[in-house]
Amino acid sequence: MSLDPSFVGRTYPPTAPYQVGREKIREFATAIGAAEPAHHDPAAARALGHPDVVAPPTFPVLVTMAASRQIIEDPDLGVDYSRVVHGDQRFAYTRPVVAGDELVCANTIEDVSTRGGHGFLTTRTEVTTPAGEPVVTVWSKIVVRGES
Repeated sequence: MSLDPSFVGRTYPPTAPYQVGREKIREFATAIGAAEPAHHDPAAARALGHPDVVAPPTFPVLVTMAASRQIIEDPDLGVDYSRVVHGDQRFAYTRPVVAGDELVCANTIEDVSTRGGHGFLTTRTEVTTPAGEPVVTVWSKIVVRGES
C-alpha cells in the first residue's frame, strides 16, 4: 500500500501534556554523551539563567516520537512501519526545554511523495506548553521502503 497524498495538510489533535523530568533529561544527556553541566546540574543551569536543568537539543524526539504514533497508526494513511527508515530530523527552537516543562504536541503532515518506489512522509510537530506557548518546532521525514 502506498502513502495517501490526500493527507497533506492534515492536523491531528494535540497530545496530552508530557511532564519533563530532571532525571529524564539527565538520562537522555548521559545516553547521548552530552556532558555539559547545564544538562545535569541545576546550579549550573541556573547560572546560565535557566530555572532548572536544560535538555539537549534533540531531547524533544522523546516527546515527538510518541506523538507521531497518531500518524503512523492512522490506517488510512498507509504506513507499513516494518518498512520505515528515518530520513531526516530538524528543530527550530523558540526557547530551550527545561525540567518542569509540560509539553503538548500537535502533528501536521506537510508532504507525502513517492520517489524510486519509496514513500516519503514529512511531518511538522509544534511543541508548546498547555497554554500554547511555543517551545520548538520539529520536522521529521520518514521513508517507507517500497517492495523489492
